Amino acid sequence: MYPNVQAYDRGVMFNPDGRLFQVEYAKEAVRKGATSIGMVFNDGILFVAHKMLSDPLAVSSTIQKVFRIDSHIGATYSGMVSDGLHLVNVARNNAQNHRMLFSEVKSVEALAKEISSYMMQATMYGGMRPYAVSLLLGGIDSAGPRLFEIEPGASFLGYKADAIGVGKKIATEILVKEYKDKMKFEDAMDLGVKILKKVNEGKLSTENVDIGYIQDSEEYVMLSQNEIAKYL
Repeated sequence: MYPNVQAYDRGVMFNPDGRLFQVEYAKEAVRKGATSIGMVFNDGILFVAHKMLSDPLAVSSTIQKVFRIDSHIGATYSGMVSDGLHLVNVARNNAQNHRMLFSEVKSVEALAKEISSYMMQATMYGGMRPYAVSLLLGGIDSAGPRLFEIEPGASFLGYKADAIGVGKKIATEILVKEYKDKMKFEDAMDLGVKILKKVNEGKLSTENVDIGYIQDSEEYVMLSQNEIAKYL
């Protein structure tokens, strides 16, 4: 009945058990990626991400894990770098097209839905592979601070705080215990850095950490290495 069982590994089709192997493989790539964390604090969104520098001669400034998507939206990712950078550009283009067409900023949830729909195409057609990346997308709109995770299977879900990447299990355990609603910016920053130190056994420097945030009515802020050093 199923003459070539391995076909399920090569294409985006369900096997008899209802599994999409290509999506599961993409999720495994995310689990091996550097840890990224997103948190909603009292009046904004914070992103803290680790940059995995596997080559000692690599220039750290050429690697970026936290991004500005629009004036009120930021993002970070874990997984395959090329896929992550591509989806960041897709999100930026989508946000800017909306701004140009309607003279208004796009809501965080609407943008998350658009990226989810875009990623879903890669799970439906032969000759394509799912994006091997999970994306944390967050910002401030009329509904307040919002944070969403979009995973390789193209589903998305809202969170108060979330972690993706190799340290997800440890990070989630700490977030469940120590994250608090309406926590202040400094407390959120301390918690994010604490989690990265726990995941990476304290081996953090200004060269392997990216931090960005959006607060109240201010635009997205990306911290410099000197500013990051104050929190490490």
